[in-house]
Amino acid sequence: MSLVGEGSMTWQEELASLVGESGVQYSAIGGEAEGNPTDLKGSVVGEGYYRHEDGIVPEESMKDQLKGFLKASVEMMQDFGRGCRDILQQSLTGVEDSYVANRLRGPWGVVSRRLGFLNDYLPEDRNPIHSWLVIICVFLVALPALNVNSGHIVQVQLPKKLYIHPPSASLIQLPDGRVMAYQEQGVSVERARFTMISPHSFLSSRLAGIPGIKESLLKDFGVRFITYDLPGFGESDPHPCRNLNSSAHDMLQLANALGIMDKFWVLGYSGGGMHALAAVRYIPDRIAGVAMFAPITNPYDSRMTKEEKNKIWEKWTAKRKFMFIVAKRFPSLLPYFYRQSFLSGMQGQLEKWLSLSLGKKDKAITDGHIFQEFWERDVAESIRQHDPKPFVEEAVLQVSNWGFSLADLQARKKHEGKNLLLWLKSIFTQEDGEWTGFLGPIHIWQGMDDRIVPPSMTEFSRRLIPGATVHRLPEEGHFSYYCFCDDCHKQIFSTLFGIPQGPLTAISENDLPSPSSELFEDDLTSENSSQNLVSQV
Repeated sequence: MSLVGEGSMTWQEELASLVGESGVQYSAIGGEAEGNPTDLKGSVVGEGYYRHEDGIVPEESMKDQLKGFLKASVEMMQDFGRGCRDILQQSLTGVEDSYVANRLRGPWGVVSRRLGFLNDYLPEDRNPIHSWLVIICVFLVALPALNVNSGHIVQVQLPKKLYIHPPSASLIQLPDGRVMAYQEQGVSVERARFTMISPHSFLSSRLAGIPGIKESLLKDFGVRFITYDLPGFGESDPHPCRNLNSSAHDMLQLANALGIMDKFWVLGYSGGGMHALAAVRYIPDRIAGVAMFAPITNPYDSRMTKEEKNKIWEKWTAKRKFMFIVAKRFPSLLPYFYRQSFLSGMQGQLEKWLSLSLGKKDKAITDGHIFQEFWERDVAESIRQHDPKPFVEEAVLQVSNWGFSLADLQARKKHEGKNLLLWLKSIFTQEDGEWTGFLGPIHIWQGMDDRIVPPSMTEFSRRLIPGATVHRLPEEGHFSYYCFCDDCHKQIFSTLFGIPQGPLTAISENDLPSPSSELFEDDLTSENSSQNLVSQV
């Protein structure tokens, strides 16, 4: 340490010795710069300025200092990133031969081959690994940004609640104490030429019937049309252990309670078709005929060929296939899906709720205002009790053993005895008396563009029920021919009942044969004579 006065350096000389030839020479405050040109090239001139050999230069502002700091920070981060990359490359040397890499090499190769076509969309001069890492990072950053509220108010139309109307059904009490709700259309029981009972399909109610059917058409053909709520739907009480046998007997008890003593027709649409077939199987003596429209059959039926199954499943959407599999394998999960859709109490779309794929004509009619009003009203009535159990029962019935086969509805007579000639005759002849089971008319209408109940289902039913008459409807779908089509409804009734004759009249009801024709003639003679006397008076 040098003593004071022994060649001690001023603070300017110490600063100059530290910075070397920096080009700037500092002087004492307010003093003049010393004339040593080799030490400092400039000196302080005033506050905020420096004298330089090239002129007077202003002092750096805070903004310039901030820019310099940020620039230096970015350069440091780049150097840090390069260092991390070098460390990572050195660490990954030899990883290809590790146990984890050997285990993942096979699956990674399969995934790379399947997704290799995506590399065709990248620039040719880019490394695919580097490019995809950048794309993934940008996606991860952009995805949260999309969820950030931008501050703009966007009006979103909230779904409306389904409005459940006050109870309006007619009610009867069944022998087991349950209440069944029903609805009548057409002519009265006294004037009915034909009586038709219709069980509804899945997610429907007694209000469906034949959508858009006119009262005038029912009266022209003298039809008494009765629809009812299946157990647990609408206003009908649930059944403790429902199956297709109990469904057929519920229909029979309804007919008896409404005074239908003669045979009646059964109409089944879509899912209601299996209830119509159950009536044919369990109460055939009370059935006059059957009309079905795109009737659903069990897609797991053991009698169905592999080709028939493939034609059915390929027409359905992936979600509809999934719901059928759940109903077959995991029915306890169905309430969860139903509560998320139609049992939520909100209005929804037909296609979304039932996982449907609609054709051109079906799409046109279901998008219409008239159908939408009908659909919302029918669904609201169907879920009146907000209980998923009846819907689960209905879905499980569609994919379970029905308790009978379609082949049981009509079968050939077995000839008694072991006579070979009789056996050969039973094979090569088809006489009218060779059939057993239900011998009444069975009509099936099937839209060839139906993607809900594919035509292959009807072909399967036709194969097992040889006596059924199938009406194939080109370019028609599941709804287009059955719903809100006056001409179609007239064609259907003409096919079933022939020429419209109107309802029965009071004269035809009272015009009954007398036990004694002579007494009947005497009464007429005395009546005529009394009328003549009155006219003479």
